[in-house]
Amino acid sequence: MNFAERLRKNEILVGTMLTIPAPEVAEMIAKCGFDWLFMDGEHAPLSILEWQRLMQAVGGRCANILRVPSLSERDIKKALDIGADGIIVPMVNTVEQAQQAVNWSKYPPRGQRGVGLARAQGYGLDFADYMASANDRTALIIQAEHIDAVENIDDIAQVDGIDAVFIGPYDLSASMGKTGEVGDAEVVAAIDRVKQACQQNNIALGYFGLDAASVQGYIEQGYHLICAGVDAGFVTAGATKILEDLKP
Repeated sequence: MNFAERLRKNEILVGTMLTIPAPEVAEMIAKCGFDWLFMDGEHAPLSILEWQRLMQAVGGRCANILRVPSLSERDIKKALDIGADGIIVPMVNTVEQAQQAVNWSKYPPRGQRGVGLARAQGYGLDFADYMASANDRTALIIQAEHIDAVENIDDIAQVDGIDAVFIGPYDLSASMGKTGEVGDAEVVAAIDRVKQACQQNNIALGYFGLDAASVQGYIEQGYHLICAGVDAGFVTAGATKILEDLKP
């Protein structure tokens, strides 16, 4: 069963974030047993070719989900053509934007995705098989990370083709004038509103936290797409711990 199918069946899928442009790092983390990797193409300083190299290093050990820099036909097309198992689209605030994300990530007749010959299509060798299955096997995840998305979430959650909504708590809090106050009552209420709309429409919910403790409560609330930790954080945390042990 592929990642998109597991997501639609509401399995708990645990991943972590990649930001470092090193195939070896991607390979090491993939071998640890995560269900998926959150490849950050929005904030991390990597080119589309570097993301492809990381996906090749992962070697199918887990799902590669690339967050595109923006809601852009070019970004979505390239992310899927290099072989991403799905995409995360940031800052989707309206039903029109959600529908556009579907249109650009699905081939006709379900959408308007352009046809290319790249890694995803086996450089042409797997073209027919990929074209027949891509619409179903590639996951589309949108981010609700602005108060405008919260206010429109009832309509957004009804857009056919969206597999999951990923909460962006920090940007959401900033859009409410409460930057970083993710535990504030109004921010929590906004997140809960998104949760209710998604659960009513059987759309998986995603959440990011820096460690296991910060996401555990969301798993208990019924979130299924979980991202915990960042590759750079693993390095700095390990290095800091060694230094603390040797120089108390």
